[in-house]
Amino acid sequence: MLWVKSFHIIFMVTWFAGLFYLPRLFVYHASSEDSISQERFKVMERKLFFGIATPGGIITIVLGFWLIEMAQFAYSDLWLQAKLALVAVLVAYHIWCGKLVIDFKHDRNTHGHVWYRWFNEFPVLILIVVVLLVEFKPV
Repeated sequence: MLWVKSFHIIFMVTWFAGLFYLPRLFVYHASSEDSISQERFKVMERKLFFGIATPGGIITIVLGFWLIEMAQFAYSDLWLQAKLALVAVLVAYHIWCGKLVIDFKHDRNTHGHVWYRWFNEFPVLILIVVVLLVEFKPV
């Protein structure tokens, strides 16, 4: 079980690294004005989203459910329900990031760099709450 937990944490870090850095790329992309920079950001965003963040998220979720089954946690536990709800919110955020990658790819961005700076902070809040739920199981 420790191997599964270890790889769950490793891939969770990978997923969050992508979700922390991708909106930061959006900040720079939204601020860029030359076509060379814009094309470079499109490549970086695509590779980060599809090559790092998405596989990291999928593997994190699969290993997470495997851990739930191995540890025989009860899905009726409120702390676990809260954690899974936050994971669902994070998945929605991830999908939203994918939509933004596609919008940038087709030059349809409608947000400024300041909006992306605020957008970038959301996964930090989710990470803090999820870690506290796992460690303290308060509910």
